[in-house]
Amino acid sequence: MILVKTPLRFPLAGGGTDLPNWYQEHGSMFISGAINKYIYISLHKSEFHPVIRARYSIMEEVDHLDKIQNGIIRETFRFYGITNSVEITSHAEIPDRTGLGSSGSFGVGVVHAIAELNGQKPHKKELAGVSTYIQSDVLNFPIGQQDQWSAAYGGVNIYEVNKKGRVRVNPLKTNLQELERRLVMFYTGFKRDTNEILSKSSTEGLDRIQELAWQAKESLEKENFDDYGRLLNEHWQFKKKRGPMTNSQIDEYYEMGLDLGALGGKLVGAGGGGFLLFYTNDRDNLIKNMPLQYQSFKWDMEGSKVIYD
Repeated sequence: MILVKTPLRFPLAGGGTDLPNWYQEHGSMFISGAINKYIYISLHKSEFHPVIRARYSIMEEVDHLDKIQNGIIRETFRFYGITNSVEITSHAEIPDRTGLGSSGSFGVGVVHAIAELNGQKPHKKELAGVSTYIQSDVLNFPIGQQDQWSAAYGGVNIYEVNKKGRVRVNPLKTNLQELERRLVMFYTGFKRDTNEILSKSSTEGLDRIQELAWQAKESLEKENFDDYGRLLNEHWQFKKKRGPMTNSQIDEYYEMGLDLGALGGKLVGAGGGGFLLFYTNDRDNLIKNMPLQYQSFKWDMEGSKVIYD
């Protein structure tokens, strides 16, 4: 049996510029941090049952690859030539559709597990690249590059994407422990369909989002963390104007966070629900008085990893 754990992530700057309709014209730079919340994929061959079993939010047992409902599992099996006598199971520490890149992490974990089952030791670049290819080119999901690359590599990195979609990865050089201490995350209780939100997105305003990302990079590298916090607020106020990112209840929670001392924040991911992320110099006060479920985290520095084989 192969058991893989793959981290979730949240974007620190430049979210949205990783979509093809932007980077194919302009290139892209975004900053993303993997966190210690994971999706686990287990996979093993079943010599006595010539079927495919898949357990995730539902249970599937099929006698032919084409009958698998889950597109990521089906097309990754097809990519690696797996056609029968295998069982795959997934488990997530965080609910899906909450903005932490669960579909991308799931895809990377599935690629990693199947490649290992085939006797391969895939490089992180392969994990990210194959997963992105399957979800974007084969399944036509309206996704970008961020989720897969952050899940594969782990850490807190600067990702630069050229117009051909090639990705360069460099670690963010800053005091990560101090940055982690000043970021506080809460679960709003709202879920949303990321693919639906992204399918309606446009490139309008992404030039400003990219400008803010470069400013955020400079602030973080110089460890001007409060400047970064204020940029988060500017980013969120601008992002809300681009589409259905929020609702009146989330806006109320956000303003409450600012009243409790946060300098800035945003909904994690494409928006619409999930987790609210704040930057604050008084985390204890914010955690104590915010009427939302606090979610602790630490940076994951390893990326997708085999933990049993």
